[in-house]
Amino acid sequence: MLTPYDKSPSIDWLPWARFNLHRNPFGELTQDERAELAVVEVDYLIRMLGDPRQAIQFIGECGRGKTTRMLKLRANLPKSSYTYIPELPPCPPIVYGNPILVDEAQRLPRSARRSVLRSQCPLVFATHKDLSKPLRKHGYRVHTEHIGKGNGPELVCELLNRRIEASRLRSGLIPVLSIEDAESLVAEFGNDIRGMENNLYLKFQEILTGF
Repeated sequence: MLTPYDKSPSIDWLPWARFNLHRNPFGELTQDERAELAVVEVDYLIRMLGDPRQAIQFIGECGRGKTTRMLKLRANLPKSSYTYIPELPPCPPIVYGNPILVDEAQRLPRSARRSVLRSQCPLVFATHKDLSKPLRKHGYRVHTEHIGKGNGPELVCELLNRRIEASRLRSGLIPVLSIEDAESLVAEFGNDIRGMENNLYLKFQEILTGF
């Protein structure tokens, strides 16, 4: 998977240059980078969100791609707002937008949830819990997507190779994950993309320090 690209002394100060990379591809990304590298289709969701009484909820376990979809939507909806609800209080102020995006929406305190549900704005929730009942109670039409089921080897291969390509240093060869690599990762981690990325981060670090 990884072979040295260039060991020229002139670039020794760039640890990843030998692999034609400027960083470990599986390190932490900015939110903008995550949106840019996402392998998801959001155009049909954006059309839905033209309806102020539309709610969309992404349901799934951690690491399956809920937040990535939220960030992709935010990047394509300039009037939207995005709020992440941390595990421990206090709950941050909910920023209003069109639509309102709330990540980890199952953690919303009752008063904050009531305020969001009464906003009369389209809503997007990333959640571990199905919130369709309170959404419908407040007059929303609910579109639900269960995230993670489509995380098969082909998608994994495309997504992880995009991470590597985004870390390219210059033209030329770079490491590539094969479909067999992706199949092995799916066999080990199931549909947990974050688990795969964390594993690859450590493996890349081990390979780097081994040279």
